[in-house]
Amino acid sequence: MNDEDIRNILEGTKVIASVGLSSNPARPSYGVCAFLKLKGYRIIPVNPNEQQVLGETSYPDLASVPEKVDVVQIFRKPEAVPEIVEEAIRIGAKVVWMQDGAGNPAAAKRAEEAGLIAVVDDCMLRQYRRLDADMPISQG
Repeated sequence: MNDEDIRNILEGTKVIASVGLSSNPARPSYGVCAFLKLKGYRIIPVNPNEQQVLGETSYPDLASVPEKVDVVQIFRKPEAVPEIVEEAIRIGAKVVWMQDGAGNPAAAKRAEEAGLIAVVDDCMLRQYRRLDADMPISQG
């Protein structure tokens, strides 16, 4: 994945379903998603153990999310990722973004075979900062 590809994802994304997002401020998922929310992205928590995170209703799974999702961001162990990728395919997401430590190459291949873009073992916040903190995000 080159810089232009990453920039296109970040600029073309409006809604991020964050699987494994925790309400614990000490968890990386919380910090990453709080930052992205401040930058204007719509963050939808997907975690059956949470009621609400970052002021947003949490859903037990991707199928329960009531709106269109651009990116499925994954904060889970690699062995949980294949099932999440299958859900991302079913809901019509454009991208699966496996955060640091969530990488699963076989699941990434499956996503790509289904027409999704897969980012593996990378951090959305880190890439956003590296490529330019104030890039515009999609409004449509």
